Amino acid sequence: MKAFEFTVQSRIGIHARPAAYLCKKAKEYESRITIYHGIKKANVKKIMDLMALGVAYQEKVRIEIEGSDEAVAYRELRAYCKENI
Repeated sequence: MKAFEFTVQSRIGIHARPAAYLCKKAKEYESRITIYHGIKKANVKKIMDLMALGVAYQEKVRIEIEGSDEAVAYRELRAYCKENI
């Protein structure tokens, strides 16, 4: 399992468009990808679950990746989140 944390830089948080882009990116990988916000968690590949977390601007989240392509998914998702979310 691989994991990373980041602070949300999108002014609207992880809602609507940022959630859709993150979900689309996560679906490129076979690994299970879970996002944690406080005590809540969601499957990043399910947009409604992702949006239901209510992650706002400047809040910290943790993403855990587990599966056959976790190394690639970790590297690419980490870079994507830090640059776009």
